[in-house]
Amino acid sequence: MKSSQGEISYHAKDILFKSMSGIYKDQALDVYGLEYPKIKEMLPNEFPQVKADEKRADSIFLLADGSILLLEYESNKRVKENMLKYIEYSIRIIDKYLREEKTFKKVYVAVVYTSNIDRATNSISFGSTNIEVNSVFMGKFNGDEILKDIEYKIVNGIELSSKDKMKLILVPLMKSSKDKHEVIERTIELSKLIEDDYEQCAVIAGILTATDKIIKEEYGIKIREWLKMTKVEKIIEKEKEELAKETEKKKAIEIARNLLDILSIEVVAQKTGLTIEEVKNLKK
Repeated sequence: MKSSQGEISYHAKDILFKSMSGIYKDQALDVYGLEYPKIKEMLPNEFPQVKADEKRADSIFLLADGSILLLEYESNKRVKENMLKYIEYSIRIIDKYLREEKTFKKVYVAVVYTSNIDRATNSISFGSTNIEVNSVFMGKFNGDEILKDIEYKIVNGIELSSKDKMKLILVPLMKSSKDKHEVIERTIELSKLIEDDYEQCAVIAGILTATDKIIKEEYGIKIREWLKMTKVEKIIEKEKEELAKETEKKKAIEIARNLLDILSIEVVAQKTGLTIEEVKNLKK
């Protein structure tokens, strides 16, 4: 992100990462117009040898065939500088897997361009060093129509498909009759109406990632703070409660095992809070 302000804890970042992973997992990227194997999982975008003030890759995915996809969002035409950046990212990824798994990973790069860019070079040579990317131009998509369709579904309680969620993330990059920042704010406000907290966090975090290079800094900080205070903290508390219940259940099971030799199933269930069926299963 552009600023250290609005930073959230490691646990909160982990929740956002997991929620985004859930949207992308097992999905094809045909909504982008890209033909790759389905996504197996989303990968952390932080690698060794990266200084604290250096930029990180936008999104990294492990694909079903074991290859890696580096997905970048761009709003400028600085082709050489961008290509050099992709080379650096790719080398870091390859180096990581070589050191950790003793294997050379294939790394693909796809670049999603905002609607103000309608053409870009897909390959460039720096002498003996070459790089090729796949380009996706969001200007060919009608963002107004797509947003209208998704808004109708959300307002009327119609469940969004995985493709709908991915489109909602990308709408701010698409062609629109409205100002980009107005579209960003509208997509985020719509995303807040998604009932499932995990999915809501995932979509909003995805929008922040896709628009990081064009979003107004103060607004980005505001939304990250909102995520932290109203959604992520709520999820963290829910996880704590579930963990406490799981711990109590394990203790109850252990106590029940010790009591089964001396007490009846009914009495053990009464003393531990387990159901009769659960105690019977322990007896077996």
